[in-house]
Amino acid sequence: MKNTFLVFAILFGVLSNAQNQNSDNSKKVYVKANALFLPLGMLNAGVEYQLKEKITLQAEVFISPWKSFAGKYAQVYMVGFDGRYYFKEAFQHWYLGANISGAKYIIQKYNYWSDGPYQYTPESPTYVTSDLYQDGYSLMLGATVGYQFQVSDRWNMDLYLGVGTIQSFYKGYHKELGVRYDDDGRKWNKSGEFLPYRGGIMIGYKL
Repeated sequence: MKNTFLVFAILFGVLSNAQNQNSDNSKKVYVKANALFLPLGMLNAGVEYQLKEKITLQAEVFISPWKSFAGKYAQVYMVGFDGRYYFKEAFQHWYLGANISGAKYIIQKYNYWSDGPYQYTPESPTYVTSDLYQDGYSLMLGATVGYQFQVSDRWNMDLYLGVGTIQSFYKGYHKELGVRYDDDGRKWNKSGEFLPYRGGIMIGYKL
């Protein structure tokens, strides 16, 4: 709950600052929400602020509060920033961006959904894979590609996908026993992957 209030406070601060600056010039500010996640009870919201004619900065939060979603652990709290370059003009048509994001999570990774046997090392106990989950942090660095178009004078839609490296530091636990399944003397387990890690359809409103 503290994490939820923190990300909302950060987002509100960015929004307030951007709105104050926007009142002094013609630069645009859009507040957004991801239409794909809201029906699932997950919040992905952002503020995109115009810096120059073709360049914007977007601050974004993603909150999945689910301690259990379809039987899987799915708590994620993520904050990220996009620097975007539009080929035509800000908030119009195709753009490319660079993204940096950080996340705190308690999840069950997709490759732990089966009911098959799992052994961390040959000397480790054998568990049912679906009884295991991960608690940790991730840093994401990647590129964003997207397309924005106007729906009306104040509303637009932003279709985008972000892909990059995900560097994770986590501890693995058994759901019922509460013990670490990856306990081999290390404090943290580490993994690095190259995957899509953000995307959707953002509905934006111009302030």
